[in-house]
Amino acid sequence: MPEIVMPRLSDTMEDGVVSAWLKQVGDQITRGEIVAEIETDKALMELEAYDDGVLEKILAEPGVRVPIGEPIAIVGDGTTSTADSVVRGTATAATQTSVAPSGVGSTAQDTGPHRDSHSETGSGSPRTVIKSSPLARKIARELQVDMGTVVGTGPGGRVTKRDVEAAHSAGAATPSAIATPSRETSAVAVHPVPVSGEFEEVALTNIQRVSAIRLTESKQQAPHFYVTSAIDVTELFAFRGRINATLDAAGEGKVSVNDLLVKAVAVALRKNPSINVSFAGDKLLRHKGIHLGVAVATPAGLLVPVIRDADRKSVSEIATESRDKATRARDRKLRADEMSGGTFTISNLGMFGIEQFTAVINSPESAILAVGAAADELRLDGDNVVARKILRVTLSADHRAIDGAVAAQFLANLKELVENPLRIVA
Repeated sequence: MPEIVMPRLSDTMEDGVVSAWLKQVGDQITRGEIVAEIETDKALMELEAYDDGVLEKILAEPGVRVPIGEPIAIVGDGTTSTADSVVRGTATAATQTSVAPSGVGSTAQDTGPHRDSHSETGSGSPRTVIKSSPLARKIARELQVDMGTVVGTGPGGRVTKRDVEAAHSAGAATPSAIATPSRETSAVAVHPVPVSGEFEEVALTNIQRVSAIRLTESKQQAPHFYVTSAIDVTELFAFRGRINATLDAAGEGKVSVNDLLVKAVAVALRKNPSINVSFAGDKLLRHKGIHLGVAVATPAGLLVPVIRDADRKSVSEIATESRDKATRARDRKLRADEMSGGTFTISNLGMFGIEQFTAVINSPESAILAVGAAADELRLDGDNVVARKILRVTLSADHRAIDGAVAAQFLANLKELVENPLRIVA
């Protein structure tokens, strides 16, 4: 009997969470049809069926984390009894069979018309068909809004994100019977601490849970060291103004200071390939491509879209790609491959007014650059005191792979590029 198993949807994924089942037990399933939404450590993905048949048993409820390769549902010919069709807890209790090739799912982004989904009305009770978009369902779960109380204003009465937010504002809270499912205990060690007074327990999203694990491992395993450079970005700001004036006249999108920094980092990495490496036990992996991750804060946690071959792209191309991926990251619409394969990461908190900070390395990379806000400072220019815009950047490096002198040389090259911005695009 074919099984639907938890697929590997990203290179760092170890388990996944069934966010929602889009098919009920007893429903006919055709090959390529979307049967469930899976929350990974990076994105909300859609799971396709690889076999025709009838969904005879669901082995993993929404909200339950399931290891890769474990069965989450069974597809048959419809003759098997569907009694006790939903198994509580993890799917490991179902079977211990090996992964069947026919059960492996594939992903497809929500690029076409939204499909119908089924709202949950409690354990064991029938589920009412509610037309809604995946984004609306995600927002409903985050805001704990009962989809059954939301009036859809979309085509055919479909519930949209705006409808869910309006219902939340009106106080349509989710009843306890269909509240957001609790997650399993995190793999990160949690030490009990005395708690006084009232508090609210907030479950981690899958992204936050995995980030906690990955960052803890990085901090424990990679001996971090830090080097900071103060860069005069007065000319960079002026250069950006001239670029944007030209782009505006041509009716094209503008570039940000961060876009220019991404390009400058890519050029500096090309000159310093010893930074663009990964530590691999008794050897280093020197990456041939320069693939820059740009950290993006989202309601579900920190995501890192990757700009591949950033050194080969123009600043305008980087700006367009960065805007697109940052927007889709916040909407959880990025594909897993768009957040994989990075060789170096940039984290910018300058827009929040943070002037300097240190960042944790995004393993298996060996370095990450923390970018602060540009601030006006007084500097000596010969015998004159002048106001200049100064930007501080801090490189966190893995000392197993990168020596201090190598890190210092990289920052020196980056400083030279940024202070002479024409060299960034030359």
